[in-house]
Amino acid sequence: MEVLTLSQARHSEWWRRSTVYQVYPKSFKDTTGSGTGDIRGLTEKLDYLQELGIDIVWLQPVYVSPGHDNGYDVADYERINPDFGTMEDFDELVEELHRRGMKLMTDIVVNHTSTEHEWFKQSISSKDNPYRDYYIWKDPAPGGGVPNNWQSKFGGPAWQYDEASGQYYLTLFDKTQADLNWENEQVRLAVNGMMLFWARKGVDGFRMDVINLISKDQRFPDDDGSVPPGDGRKFYTDGPRVHEFIRAMYDEVFGPHELITVGEMSSTTLEQCIRYSNPERREFSMTFNFHHLKVDYPNGRKWELMPYDFEALKRLFSEWQSGMQEGGGWNALFFNNHDQPRALSRFTDDTAYREERAKLLATTLHGLQGTPYVYQGEEIGMPNPKWRGIEEFRDIESLNMYRILCEQGASPGEALAILQERSRDNSRTPMQWDDSVNAGFTTGTPWLKVDERYPDINVQKERELPDSIFHHYRKLIALRKAHAVFTDGIYRRLDEAHPEVFAYARMGDGEALVVVSNFSSKEITFRLADHHWADLSAAGQDKLLLGNTGEGLAFTQELRLSPYASYMWLISQN
Repeated sequence: MEVLTLSQARHSEWWRRSTVYQVYPKSFKDTTGSGTGDIRGLTEKLDYLQELGIDIVWLQPVYVSPGHDNGYDVADYERINPDFGTMEDFDELVEELHRRGMKLMTDIVVNHTSTEHEWFKQSISSKDNPYRDYYIWKDPAPGGGVPNNWQSKFGGPAWQYDEASGQYYLTLFDKTQADLNWENEQVRLAVNGMMLFWARKGVDGFRMDVINLISKDQRFPDDDGSVPPGDGRKFYTDGPRVHEFIRAMYDEVFGPHELITVGEMSSTTLEQCIRYSNPERREFSMTFNFHHLKVDYPNGRKWELMPYDFEALKRLFSEWQSGMQEGGGWNALFFNNHDQPRALSRFTDDTAYREERAKLLATTLHGLQGTPYVYQGEEIGMPNPKWRGIEEFRDIESLNMYRILCEQGASPGEALAILQERSRDNSRTPMQWDDSVNAGFTTGTPWLKVDERYPDINVQKERELPDSIFHHYRKLIALRKAHAVFTDGIYRRLDEAHPEVFAYARMGDGEALVVVSNFSSKEITFRLADHHWADLSAAGQDKLLLGNTGEGLAFTQELRLSPYASYMWLISQN
């Protein structure tokens, strides 16, 4: 295998200038009237994504699955779930993407499989079966009960008991998602073989689900609670052999096939993400981290409510921008995904100034260093839906937590209020294409309710309005391709912990990019510190690249900002 030098590797990394669009297929577009989105629905909308300027489409799991965790419980890695279509439909999708010059990234879920996977069926059949060691089986604790006190991320103990064998198997997520034993070389070979299968079919990259959890501390000790939240994660997050395992994937699959890869990193650290994404280490192209999406978790507790900490949000973005730059890593940039409530509802208000606020979030994010990810509906300003009762929810985590919250003393109304803000179903409601029945998503009964505001918030309406949120995203995506400073500029924070403003610069070779965003509902005056102004004004002439208020604004040391105003300037000597 030819080995690239670091400079050659960076030159070939075109995806640093690209934008990824995340498709949650179940909710994207239904072509059959089943009420569930399908692969052909995505193929049907590729011209729309091309118009937006998207380079890479991330398609979430469409493998055979019982669907307990919406496809992240895989029962067969090499077959298409009939709910989504056929392998021929998938092949057509790949062909049509490539014909438009776009790439396909698919989800790979290999920390665990469904308990309906043939590997697990063999594993649970007897202790002597060769597949027994594909999963993590343990005897009960000396006094009986679960082997240790680790907790599932979906609530409850992380162990399930098998009466026939008298042993427990590990389930860090749902009880139907059994963790694979990555200490077993046969598991690693099987996973590599599966990824090669998809690479040979023309897939251009992989998003690796909770991939930093695959290496567990083989002692499997109890968590003493000394490191919050005390649920065992410190013994399997960024575990002892994780980099060894990922480097082997690179050598066998990612590198030879020149694949784009992004690792989803659960509860990780900056130092680890540098290791995962620095090209010299040959692991992943980039990483997701979630620290900035925990700034409204009181003491790290997801299922409690508090206003988000704006200064913490800015600090975390800044620390990761500077830290990843200094360490040679690369960020995957995002506010939204299928596991998070809509950022428009979470970090602003989705009623008054909805358009300005959606554009503010987009401008703030897309000026940072990294590869931006647009989650379906984000580009038209989709908010969280209004939930009327627990019967409207489908997400297994949300249903589990509703039960647990009620058992802990919350009233049904209090539990529902928490789900309204925290549920993963917030981001999974069907895509809003037009103002026809069910927002043009399906002619049948949608698997999950359509947000009732779809007549006013939909793709058709956004495309027709020249200054819409959709067209704002188009401009941002185009700007990233046009100016090298978006890719290479050094990050510098400018707002000096201002209570309402997030401001930063990206300093490049002979030019600077400046982004200033007023996150408040007030008209304010923001003044740049003298040393920042001196450096930036010396850089040359300013040009307003993009704003969200419908009017121009010159770049001056003292800026008058209307509510939720967000501006992006290029300062250049040319």
